[in-house]
Amino acid sequence: MSGGRDGTWVGWISFDLLLGDVHSLKQKRSVVRPLIADLRRTFSVSAAETAALDLHRRAGIAVSVVAADSQHVNDVLDRVEDLVARRPEIELLSALRRVVRADDL
Repeated sequence: MSGGRDGTWVGWISFDLLLGDVHSLKQKRSVVRPLIADLRRTFSVSAAETAALDLHRRAGIAVSVVAADSQHVNDVLDRVEDLVARRPEIELLSALRRVVRADDL
């Protein structure tokens, strides 16, 4: 493989988020759902709320992307992380990322 350019690459990033002025699960949904929809629409990725489902001020969101080029996967994940980090209604507490060749899964 030359430069990570051949094959199928899978990348994912998970975020631990602290939500701003949120006092109920209904308010949480009004923050998390638009963020997930924005990620899906903007980057053509899979995205879902995956953690802290019963906590109203915390959210765990995961995003995944598949491509034939590892650099493309990393570029998309960089832009996804930037979009999440710039959202004023949330604080990004941590991000955990992994990119692997599908053959290695």
